[in-house]
Amino acid sequence: MSLTRRSILGGGIAGLAAGLLPIPGLRNLAFAGTGPEKPLLIVVHLRGGCDGLNLISPATDPDFIDARASELRVAADGPDAGHALANGPDPKIDFRLHAQANGMAELYQSGQLAFLHAVGLTDGTRSHFVATDMIERGVADAASLNRLTDGWLTRALAVDGQPSGLIAASASGSVSGELIGLPSAIAVPNLDGGMAPPGGPQAGEVLKRLYAFTGGDVGLAGRDALGAMATIDGHLGRDALGHIPPYQTEPGVDYTPAAEFGRPLKALAQLIKMDLGLQAATVDIGGWDMHEYQPGRFKTAVDHLSIGLASFWNDMARYHDRMVVVTLTEFGRRLRSNKSQGTDHGRASVMTVLGGRIHGGRFYGAWPGMTPDKLDEGVDLAVATDYRRVLTEVLETREGRRLPTLFPNYAYPGPLGLFGTPTKA
Repeated sequence: MSLTRRSILGGGIAGLAAGLLPIPGLRNLAFAGTGPEKPLLIVVHLRGGCDGLNLISPATDPDFIDARASELRVAADGPDAGHALANGPDPKIDFRLHAQANGMAELYQSGQLAFLHAVGLTDGTRSHFVATDMIERGVADAASLNRLTDGWLTRALAVDGQPSGLIAASASGSVSGELIGLPSAIAVPNLDGGMAPPGGPQAGEVLKRLYAFTGGDVGLAGRDALGAMATIDGHLGRDALGHIPPYQTEPGVDYTPAAEFGRPLKALAQLIKMDLGLQAATVDIGGWDMHEYQPGRFKTAVDHLSIGLASFWNDMARYHDRMVVVTLTEFGRRLRSNKSQGTDHGRASVMTVLGGRIHGGRFYGAWPGMTPDKLDEGVDLAVATDYRRVLTEVLETREGRRLPTLFPNYAYPGPLGLFGTPTKA
């Protein structure tokens, strides 16, 4: 059986174990910092299926204009015009970023953010659950899910052997699917109140004794989990009254406007700044499944996404040169809207790559076109770039070398040029 901190500390146990003070004998030394030089990969999953055509529209494409209602596409002119994007994937089309994405527009214009349109799964599933599982496991067909017991990020971190220490975390209530199979992965949803057990010291003592006398993988995983939590809690610091002081962001950074997306990003920023050796992390931003009333809901979602990414990036100023932030989603939405001012499950969407060494301010990958003969099954934006190609390029650049195949049954065609001279898609 594959054991992770999610399985060992699942349900109520997770809450009880969180935030124990340093416990002798619980392998706290395994989580000592390894220095700030390690590459750091952050994966942001837009849960629900983000409408890439509403985030970045081929605003002047006549086929797109004819197919989509104006409130579900970004305008090229007028009071609601979106942000102009240089270096689009088709020079004959004016691609526009949603008007609410001010922070993302600034990152793009500064050359730190790159866009990939028409990217996604090559499998045609429109099931959230199946598509999400495939994205997290790193496959492109549902049949492969039965042959895998780990996530693609777990395989990447274990390329040189089973890792140890606090190298991976999910800024959520449970460890994400990308990190399935990594025993040392931990969930850290919020650090404002520390990682204290709701049951107090007595609950902590019960857990300590429980795992101190438990043998095998279960006992080891439990002790490691408690040790990691104790180490994180100990790095938060406390005043004379035992209170954790408010987290101090970099000047000018405020996560509050990013709402539900801001809280996990702030927790992740705190964790990174502890310099405990973190190498990878995942964050979720939900609410992208918009079958009805999309215009207003999408505006709010884009606002939170853009503010959150920009705030996190500005807060991580001293980590830029070793950090890459990738956003992805399980699939896009239909070209044509439904009768409820929403969009149903489609195919291709948008990925973004943000980093200090990214050759940003441009699009990567091919643009399939919007004419009826170019659409997938005549109704969806076709997938022109396999999501695994983007992830492989990011991972190999992170390692500084070619890697063994991390994505089953995938033949990597080579880099798109995200970190260097762009190549043909």
